[in-house]
Amino acid sequence: MIEVTVDSIRVSLMSQHRVVILREVGTERYLPIWIGPFEADAITVALQGMEVPRPLTHDLLADMIETLGARVSHVIVSDLRNDTFYATIVLDLHGDEIEVDSRPSDAIALAVRVNAPIFVAEHVMEQAGNEPEEDITVADRILEELLEDEGEDVDEEDLGAFKEFLEGLDLEGLGED
Repeated sequence: MIEVTVDSIRVSLMSQHRVVILREVGTERYLPIWIGPFEADAITVALQGMEVPRPLTHDLLADMIETLGARVSHVIVSDLRNDTFYATIVLDLHGDEIEVDSRPSDAIALAVRVNAPIFVAEHVMEQAGNEPEEDITVADRILEELLEDEGEDVDEEDLGAFKEFLEGLDLEGLGED
């Protein structure tokens, strides 16, 4: 298993979809996973430490796990089949390990709330992970992937402001305590 951290949440210019960027600890390799806007918001709320007046769904799940005497040991992005990522939430219940099937977005949203480590199976990272090329910035790579994934013809000149925005982001320390 490969340990990762949440590097960032990106927004598609062409749709309401978001992409969570998981970065391998100690390297520049990253794994982009498309997620929905609600799940992206749930992850962002936890990463930014925002206070909400009432528990959100993932807060409720974390509270239920704790109330039942278990804890989230870690989560794993465990598989990639037919362009769909799969995840597992691993619980520790009085020394017994319980695995629960999950969408990666929900597993990540839960993990960031309870400070549980996030892992990616090696075969998943080999299949879908990326390393930025030396002469291509991360912003260029993400724009390229967004355009490919959306399948739309977009003039790169039209994306100049977005590219400048991406390159100007200070992502250092995002997701750290």
